Amino acid sequence: MKMPGGFDLQEMMKQAQQMQEDMQREMQRIRVDASAGGGVVSVAMNGAKELVDLKIDPEAVKSGDVEMLQDLIIAAVNEASRKADEAMKGKLGSKLGGMGLPDGLI
Repeated sequence: MKMPGGFDLQEMMKQAQQMQEDMQREMQRIRVDASAGGGVVSVAMNGAKELVDLKIDPEAVKSGDVEMLQDLIIAAVNEASRKADEAMKGKLGSKLGGMGLPDGLI
């Protein structure tokens, strides 16, 4: 559907759908790592914020301090989530910036 000025709505929708598919693939490819307690707990997360790896130092379990271990896991997961947000914002910004959209919209 051509609009005045040569604007093609169908083509724009097709491009938007392709960008969404590309972004979903990119979300699966991105991997961020975070740790807490000096490496006692380490996690890896993808750009879709799915936890893909969790490592706990066996010594942490031997201490029996469950509350400390829970706090370390929460801290590591939250840090990975923040890093995933940053990584995705960077990817999204570079893709949308190329379309000439203002930074405030990204």
